[in-house]
Amino acid sequence: MIDDDASMRTSLSRMLINYGYTVNVFECPEDFIEQSIPVSPAAILLDMRMPTMSGTELQRRLNGLGRNTPIIFISGESLPHEIVIAMKQGAIDFLFKPFNLDDLLKAIASAVEKDKEVFKVATQSMTVTQRYESLTPREKQVCVLLVDGLMNKDIAVRLGTTDATIKVHKSRVMEKMQADSLKVLVRFLSLVRVSLRILIDNYMFFMRIYINSKVSLL
Repeated sequence: MIDDDASMRTSLSRMLINYGYTVNVFECPEDFIEQSIPVSPAAILLDMRMPTMSGTELQRRLNGLGRNTPIIFISGESLPHEIVIAMKQGAIDFLFKPFNLDDLLKAIASAVEKDKEVFKVATQSMTVTQRYESLTPREKQVCVLLVDGLMNKDIAVRLGTTDATIKVHKSRVMEKMQADSLKVLVRFLSLVRVSLRILIDNYMFFMRIYINSKVSLL
């Protein structure tokens, strides 16, 4: 939770802890960027109006860092265009203070459930990626061409080999990827691409933290 109001941080965190949630509180967006570590499943409760940075600006920065934890805005006062920006940037919900407890709990449950689904896909992606990395370079080529819709004979021509050799590679690809059909292989390769994107996003996030920490020491 990020809110510059100390009383709000205290009362809301105590209430959520009573409902079984683990709560980390931050006074300002800068503290959240510098100190928080991405976890899943999770949700972010974010105030809109804060002295050093608006909620939508923090949301934009987090999106830029590849941190896609669902955000619920809690605001005492916001203009219509701010609400529009927040929702366009991916906010799950927008609640005005003082908000109804049931509405907040429902919003949090929805956000956490969404993050669980994203985490599930990410976990599956990592598993499938490990299988994909076990393929030889030639098997990876065959895998990609199969998913692109090429027939064995077309792949053979493309790679300068025989139809029989491609059949052997295809069999090994299906076995190593644990795919019992081409349809499953297509889905698996899409998960590999998701996994690679997650790895790149995480790498860029931690590199930005490292660079910022080096700059602050200068």
